[in-house]
Amino acid sequence: MSTSLVLFTALVALVALERVAELRVSQRNAQWSVRNGGVESGRSHYLPMVALHTALLAGAVVEVWARRPDFVPLLGFPMLALVLGSQALRWWCIRTLGRQWNTRVIVVPGLALVREGPYRWFTHPNYVAVVVEGFALPLVGSAWIAAICFTLLNAALLTARIRVENRALTQSAQPARLAPPARGAM
Repeated sequence: MSTSLVLFTALVALVALERVAELRVSQRNAQWSVRNGGVESGRSHYLPMVALHTALLAGAVVEVWARRPDFVPLLGFPMLALVLGSQALRWWCIRTLGRQWNTRVIVVPGLALVREGPYRWFTHPNYVAVVVEGFALPLVGSAWIAAICFTLLNAALLTARIRVENRALTQSAQPARLAPPARGAM
């Protein structure tokens, strides 16, 4: 058994544990959002998103164990740095958004859009972390098939999700419409 296979598997297992921690934070924040009048959008893409992210982790490990590629330091180490950077960016997003952050699209009406932390520079910095991690993590172990498949499928999913999220945030930011006057009133 190759040391690089074991180390890569351990890395993916650590990322999986991070995802579990992330989901716990997300569930707590989603409950808070709903209790405070939050409205969820885009439910139809949530389960495919969870499946895709799970498939990324499983697919990368399966590919590396099935193909047993050599570890390529000139590829693996820079990709590892990108994985670590994407984790840092993700947790910066989580910390910056606080209770407003979760893995679903739940918007609490009346809350101001966050424009600090990484949100000063990017509209969706968490998705930057997802995209980078999605190609970098498999490439640490030279799992290029998993990297390509995830990247292509994730591009389609993120296109839909960002559209849903932007629409939800825009609708939340619009002032309430006044009801038309009652008939005969004036």
